[in-house]
Amino acid sequence: MSAPVLTHWDPDTSILVETDASNYALAAIISTQVGTEIHPLVFHSRTFNAVELNYNVHNKELLAIYKTFHKWRHYLEGTFTLIEVLMDHKNLTYFGGMKLLFR
Repeated sequence: MSAPVLTHWDPDTSILVETDASNYALAAIISTQVGTEIHPLVFHSRTFNAVELNYNVHNKELLAIYKTFHKWRHYLEGTFTLIEVLMDHKNLTYFGGMKLLFR
């Protein structure tokens, strides 16, 4: 078994954002595809502050996504491809789809 190796950012490759939140912390990884393999670019984790600990699970998962896009916007704004976001909270998939608000 070998550990994944960090790679350099390339704006022409697809980007994969993986986020997760527990009761006490959030974590995020931004990865890119190099050849046929996926390699991480950057990763981050931190514990929630006192106010964030009171959030429900839905809001903690959404906060993890928000903080990831905010922290690494210099990578994500400069890409020429779609960004795929992976998470383990089914309710947040609602935010990923397009909605028809008016007819």
